Amino acid sequence: MKHQKKGRQFGRVRNQRKALMRTMLGSLILNGRIVTTEAKAKELKSVIDRIITKAKRAHSVGAPQYVIVRKIQKDIPLVAVRALVADMDRFANRTSGYTRVVKMTPRNSDRAKMALIEFV
Repeated sequence: MKHQKKGRQFGRVRNQRKALMRTMLGSLILNGRIVTTEAKAKELKSVIDRIITKAKRAHSVGAPQYVIVRKIQKDIPLVAVRALVADMDRFANRTSGYTRVVKMTPRNSDRAKMALIEFV
């Protein structure tokens, strides 16, 4: 049974899942949008929303930039953290729902469900 188990496993062990999410989060922040499978996009959406909310809370308190960086650095690469902190004004008028997932046509090679995830 799957009681109180959340998140997707993607057929990977924990360290591989963490590395996958970390690189996808960095790519999403730096590029603004990425194309990936639907399951990965849905998982990524929940993670990125939590990270942005955490950064916004620290930013609104008036914490110095290094405090914000320390709070979210373990989740995403440092380059992406700096880009996110520098572009915090983009999320100022939203309380949640910073990203959207748009379903696309399946991938030709294996017919996997694909999706585009981007910032709103």
